[in-house]
Amino acid sequence: MAFLVQHGKSRGTVAAAARERKPRHGAKAAVTRSPGKPELGRRHLAGRLLLAACLVAPVLCICAARLLSPLPSRVSSGDGVYLAEEKHVSSEDAEGAGALNSFHQGIVDGHGPPGPISPVPARFGADLVRISPELDTQVKNSNDENRTVVSNESGIEGKTISSGKSGSPPETSSMDFQQSDIEVSKPMSKIYCDDKSKDEGFPYARPIICQMSGDVRVSPGSSSVSIIMPMQQGVEGRRVRPYARRDDSLLPLVTEVDIRASASENDAPKCSVSHDVPAVIFSIGGYTGNFFHDMSDVLIPLYLTSFRFKGRVKFFITNYKQWWIQKYKPMLRRLSHYDIIDFDSNKDVHCFEQVMVGLFRDRDLILQPHPTRNLKGYSMLDFTRFLRHSYGLKRARPLVLGEEPSKKPKMLVISRRGTRKILNLRQVVAISRALGFDVTISEARGNLKRFAAMVNSCDVLLAVHGAGLTNQIFLPAQAVVIQIVPWGKMDWMATNFYGEPARGMNLRYLEYHISEQESSLAQRYPRDHMVFKDPMAIHGQGWNVLADIFMTQDVKLNLRRFRPTLLQALDLLQL
Repeated sequence: MAFLVQHGKSRGTVAAAARERKPRHGAKAAVTRSPGKPELGRRHLAGRLLLAACLVAPVLCICAARLLSPLPSRVSSGDGVYLAEEKHVSSEDAEGAGALNSFHQGIVDGHGPPGPISPVPARFGADLVRISPELDTQVKNSNDENRTVVSNESGIEGKTISSGKSGSPPETSSMDFQQSDIEVSKPMSKIYCDDKSKDEGFPYARPIICQMSGDVRVSPGSSSVSIIMPMQQGVEGRRVRPYARRDDSLLPLVTEVDIRASASENDAPKCSVSHDVPAVIFSIGGYTGNFFHDMSDVLIPLYLTSFRFKGRVKFFITNYKQWWIQKYKPMLRRLSHYDIIDFDSNKDVHCFEQVMVGLFRDRDLILQPHPTRNLKGYSMLDFTRFLRHSYGLKRARPLVLGEEPSKKPKMLVISRRGTRKILNLRQVVAISRALGFDVTISEARGNLKRFAAMVNSCDVLLAVHGAGLTNQIFLPAQAVVIQIVPWGKMDWMATNFYGEPARGMNLRYLEYHISEQESSLAQRYPRDHMVFKDPMAIHGQGWNVLADIFMTQDVKLNLRRFRPTLLQALDLLQL
């Protein structure tokens, strides 16, 4: 390449040469002008720039080739984690993930030259970290204050990436690459235990529930749960009875679970099984076996705690009873799609990222909104719908009188073998049939699914105060519940255990309070006894005394006095 104006030739010589040129074949001579000083200066500058561009171009091409080389399989920045694997990208930051995916896709489509793995700068404000191109390589920064867990759903199970604090990137744009395995870092661990004793509107102490996240290891063999908390070594362990009722008499009936805080992985049991779903640990000891307590202490709290996971949760059960599991299998299977783990006999060490020890609960057979215990706002109507699906119950509403003139409303009378029997049950059934009810008598025993279907087929449920009334949960909405309340100022128990729950299930609720003449206590105590004169004095002596007296009576209904309650039930079915 030569310059237009060479060294050693003056501008005058060039101009003279131009004037000597003659036009050919008689054509008009072209008018030729000598370039001026500004024009020659520009030509000098353009020539130098062109020469510099040609010299720099190969360097730029090499840099571009290195920059557009294939991306590594994972990139970590100070405030987010990206995964790039073919066309799938997962990130906590949608915009960042989209940009990374577009860049990577351009290379896959052939827009970038092949070459060795090259560094990709971290997002603005984040430290650069070492990157490995292998999918099974872990990445770790020397500063572990900010940790992010890679989701198992990304296809890289159990891998975590740890990056340092956010800050200005270093001046150099190059990175070193390591093909060797690097120690896996764990997510930041947290633990919170709700151990408030009482709160407004709750009549007795609430159970403790502990929620843990991070590196959590469940060891049934030692009845313990370990959470690795290297940054909070002062956290003390605690022992929790994972039963959703807090009662001193439960102490020998419910296995304790020991929650331990470990300073490092070396202090915690080694994982033998890893899980990618949360875990809930709870007990079926305590008062279970009684249908009221099965529902209020276990199944409704379990629904409140785990339904939000939509089946993707594993259950560990202490005080394991196979017959209990079998009885409630339709409900348990809907709440968890996995096999239940017997906490009393399993010997593995199970590793999770989220574990709950204990169950959330509200009042007995009641669910209402609460900012921490009921984040989803589940109601008893939601729970009864859940039951209908679990047991295949078809009826969602009762018979309305007059819709089908030939059809009678069905009444189910729950009988009792022990205490609180209806002594004149046959007469009660006779008067009920005379008023137009189709009456069925049954005990709340046997196959639960069959009994649930029987209850669901009825329009009216009649029972003396007791666990049998818990079966109202299977009734269709707007059905009628009649509770016969025994003698002894049992109003509070009757209303709170069954009356308020019935209203919460959108049922129509009636109470019939017997008189002292209708109670079998009239044959056991004189009329001037405190049982009749001051029943609340009996309550003041504690549950055991109250149960020995008032909960052991039978009833003999005054049919003339009871008849208006039956008529009222018929009226409610006409609405």
